[in-house]
Amino acid sequence: MKTCAFTGHRVLAGTDYDAHLLERVVADLAAAGVTRFLCGMAIGFDMEAAKAVVALKDKRSVELVACLPCANQSERFSQKNKLLYEKLLNLCDERVLLQENYTDGCMQRRDRYLVDNCDVLVCFLRRSRGGTYYTVKYAERSGKKIISL
Repeated sequence: MKTCAFTGHRVLAGTDYDAHLLERVVADLAAAGVTRFLCGMAIGFDMEAAKAVVALKDKRSVELVACLPCANQSERFSQKNKLLYEKLLNLCDERVLLQENYTDGCMQRRDRYLVDNCDVLVCFLRRSRGGTYYTVKYAERSGKKIISL
């Protein structure tokens, strides 16, 4: 097990999301030999996961890979989220651009890429619909190890 990917909801406010739990899980995975972390760079859980990996980089030899559905992913982000996105993107060790322009289905393509290229998926799933639900179900069908927070 060398590669981990993340999926989770964009809106974390009002949920039982625990940043400290995510940090512990990321640290435990790195201690167990995970060296590569794939992040879809969406608002919410993805960016929280990226921050947890970045925080670990001083202690462990790990890589953060931004898996971008399209080049203009952050176009509709708030100014605050755009700044965070750019900061995190600049701290990534690698960028994978799945397609140049936004199209229907590009987010699902990114989600499948994350699952297809990981050994373990860390998820924050609280609803039985939407992109996170789709990604977790795809990971289950693909036989991936899933850690649910």
